[in-house]
Amino acid sequence: MKLFSEKRRHFPDPRLANRDGIVAIGDHLDTEILLEAYSFGIFPWPHEEYPLLWFSPDPRGVLDFADLKIPRSLAKKRKKQNLKVTTNRAFESVIRACAHSHRPGQDGTWITEPMIRAYIEFHRAGYAHSVEAWIDDQLVGGVYGVYVAGVFSGESMFYTESDASKICLLHIIDNLQSQGLSWMDIQMVTPNLEALGGKYIDREDYLDRVEECKRNAKPIVWK
Repeated sequence: MKLFSEKRRHFPDPRLANRDGIVAIGDHLDTEILLEAYSFGIFPWPHEEYPLLWFSPDPRGVLDFADLKIPRSLAKKRKKQNLKVTTNRAFESVIRACAHSHRPGQDGTWITEPMIRAYIEFHRAGYAHSVEAWIDDQLVGGVYGVYVAGVFSGESMFYTESDASKICLLHIIDNLQSQGLSWMDIQMVTPNLEALGGKYIDREDYLDRVEECKRNAKPIVWK
């Protein structure tokens, strides 16, 4: 399995994206396209009434693990162990739950059915991953994202049990840190991610990070 695409065949240089961060427009979604996009710091972000837009925003959200802040209440909840956390056990269920999750100020979802199908295939190819939280046999939270070019990009999360998605995210961070990674891509800094230490950096700095990670890219053991 390739860790990343070495050449841009379908996208222009993301450093030349317009002021809205749009790199390209095109509705084609498959594993090859997604692999190339993430290899160069680009991701798809559908908008209603528009063709599929591909972005490399400026600024870009990241979470440096050295800056991670875990609120005391979350740390206590995590230690209670009332949630069972698994990895890559229910990817489709997680991405569909994220698609149906209500978010304040958002009428629809950017996780469309074509996106779901494409990311399920990306998961089967070994690039997209999920972490799930369970109470008994009920899925109560989850996160999914993409690992390409030595960078993990968090895509979306959901919860029906308070803080379940954050506990899944912390599980991902622990796993990445244990294997030598020091940061992750969060694309946009939401209030919840900002509370955990998320911040914005310039696109140039982000793309430089991606290139550096490519030079040291290695497979990750998902556990």
